[in-house]
Amino acid sequence: MAQQLHFEKHLLGGSARSLKLAFVVDPLDHLKAWKDSSVAMMRAAENHGHDVFAIDAATLGWRKPDGQHAGGVCGEALHLHLRPDDHDWYRETGREWLPLTTFDAVIMRRDPPFDVEYLTATWLLERAEAEGVRVFNRPRALREHSEKLAIMEFARFSPPTVAFRHVGQIQRFIDEERDVILKPLDGMGGSQVFRVHRNDPNRNVIIETLTHDGTRTIMAQRFVPEISRGDKRILLIAGQPVPFCLARIPKAGETRGNLAAGGTGVAQELSARDREIAEALGPVLFKRGLMLVGIDVIGDYLTEINVTSPTCMVEIRQQSGFDAAGAFITALEHACSAT
Repeated sequence: MAQQLHFEKHLLGGSARSLKLAFVVDPLDHLKAWKDSSVAMMRAAENHGHDVFAIDAATLGWRKPDGQHAGGVCGEALHLHLRPDDHDWYRETGREWLPLTTFDAVIMRRDPPFDVEYLTATWLLERAEAEGVRVFNRPRALREHSEKLAIMEFARFSPPTVAFRHVGQIQRFIDEERDVILKPLDGMGGSQVFRVHRNDPNRNVIIETLTHDGTRTIMAQRFVPEISRGDKRILLIAGQPVPFCLARIPKAGETRGNLAAGGTGVAQELSARDREIAEALGPVLFKRGLMLVGIDVIGDYLTEINVTSPTCMVEIRQQSGFDAAGAFITALEHACSAT
């Protein structure tokens, strides 16, 4: 399609050679192939002629070099053949503990929560970078961009927002804004997201629960009523906005559009405001090593910047025809051929 060709032209082409690509993921039996963007990327990589490996993030580790071992960061790599059947989507054709220097690129796709194990994985992957491995998204950038707090840098696009563990400051914000969304900083898929009105009888207990009695920082944002038209996931690949977003529309009686919370995804072309936000953020984030980013926009407001394992590629392709997974692999090819 013309939009696909136009988009990929800006990625400056890809690599003519076959690459060995390792995807650091959660256990393969946890991935739902009919909707998982990591699976879509692996299929796209194989379609581009590359060798695809999966490494369970739990197997990442490091060995000091000695007389018997080369040492360095390694993991248990499963060589995969991808299949079109979403219920039986791969064949394992080999399994071996390999140093990450074996691969032309490593793609970090483990899901949140961003806990100590996720943090440890970024330290290991940063060591791998020092050993010469290309890692996307870059581990330092993953650490430095909280998916909730990263909007502080781009506050001109966000709704009124605060982030505190101080209960009094959160209470004050609710009094001022009257209708707010409260959410933890380490959640995903709409987990533990609450809409709280100023007169909500459960207001105090919700705040106490989310902040763990004032010991955990949370975020509060003014409720944006345009959520009824969808929480738009906009993908940025190598700094460029994909021309279609996925508007995740809440089910009846809900204020969360997340697909995991029962929302319905509707692909649509970017609005002028969507594109304004995406084009402002894209080059900045890409320069820092974030090749794939998923920003969330409700109405005219930026609400989150997702960098760990952005999704919605499958739904966008099914409804619009735009192959974001293929575009990502093209961007990866270019990155591998440019260095």
